[in-house]
Amino acid sequence: MPFLLPTQAAICSVFRERSPAYQSSDGTTPSRKSKYEAQSSFNSAWSAADDAKSKAGTLSNEARKELELASTKAQAAAGKIELYSPKYYAACTFGGLLACGVTHTAVTPLDLVKCRRQVDSKMYKGNFEAWGKISRAEGFRGIYTGWGPTAYGYSAQGAFKYGGYEFFKKFYSDLAGEENAKNYKTSIYLTASASAEFIADLALCPFEAVKVRMQTTIPPFAKSTWDGVGQITAKEGTAGLYKGLYPLWGRQIPYTMMKFASFETIVEAIYNYLPGQKSDYGKLAQTGVSFGGGYLAGILCAIVSHPADVMVSKLNANRKAGEGFGAAMGRIYKDIGFSGLWNGLPVRIVMIGTLTGLQWLVYDSFKVFMGLPTTGGAAPPPEKKIS
Repeated sequence: MPFLLPTQAAICSVFRERSPAYQSSDGTTPSRKSKYEAQSSFNSAWSAADDAKSKAGTLSNEARKELELASTKAQAAAGKIELYSPKYYAACTFGGLLACGVTHTAVTPLDLVKCRRQVDSKMYKGNFEAWGKISRAEGFRGIYTGWGPTAYGYSAQGAFKYGGYEFFKKFYSDLAGEENAKNYKTSIYLTASASAEFIADLALCPFEAVKVRMQTTIPPFAKSTWDGVGQITAKEGTAGLYKGLYPLWGRQIPYTMMKFASFETIVEAIYNYLPGQKSDYGKLAQTGVSFGGGYLAGILCAIVSHPADVMVSKLNANRKAGEGFGAAMGRIYKDIGFSGLWNGLPVRIVMIGTLTGLQWLVYDSFKVFMGLPTTGGAAPPPEKKIS
């Protein structure tokens, strides 16, 4: 079958250019490519990559300009915000609402697995296995079980926590006096954060009770946040929403004390280590320091507060009607032992480390957006008044 074989003309057209004796129609010998010369396809790929990088840079610059414009408009609408003025505390309160509400809601899938493993350590072997089982049994929405009460509760808690911390830090510093406040600044951080968290947990506790029950009952006992509130109050009264308050204080107050005091200390250490002063660095670098300091502080927070976190989950899920707080804790501890208080710690370290870092990033980014200094490090220099 001769049509399957190439003709002599076809063979010559393919290979004659590779022959050193080949000459083109104008009598010249075409130059051969060096083996070190890049193929034209590589050049086009590099060109596409450079073009994409250029477009990304342009978009980034445009986004930064839009953000700066929005920040300018927001500052103009709010007016000048003096440090420690009512406007300042209002801005910090709203920044805390964003910082905690958004971040806690975003990590609901991690929190769901953590709570279920705290109640039953044999339920899942790991996060991915848990999410796979939950999505197959309850659909993708099942992975976000409890996001509603999480958003409500932690938005309210964040508002009181961050706004309260800024207020109490100034309040206790003024009580102590300038010299004592400087010498005992860590004590000021601890006392201010504890005071703020004590109040913040009163706002969080009802929603935490609904969240934990939704996440630890399969299928969830309620269809929504307010359905859960209604069911609990119908059966147990308002007290049912606050039966986890004492262990919540036991978890959150040490957690917040570690969160704020260690953050302030770590950020100050970072700026002391870096050359120059805090004011020498741009806002982007300062918010980067806030994220790094927050992540490290979050790891310490997770370890300090984890036993109480386990107990909160157990009490909200397993406390019997009419059972006293001490009796319930004793019964639960007898069932799980000391090692049981540390169930789910690795997951919580990842979750809380990331969470705390992002919270400080969001909080300080909002402060910068409103024209305020970031938290930690050297205090901003006092403004000079022109007489």
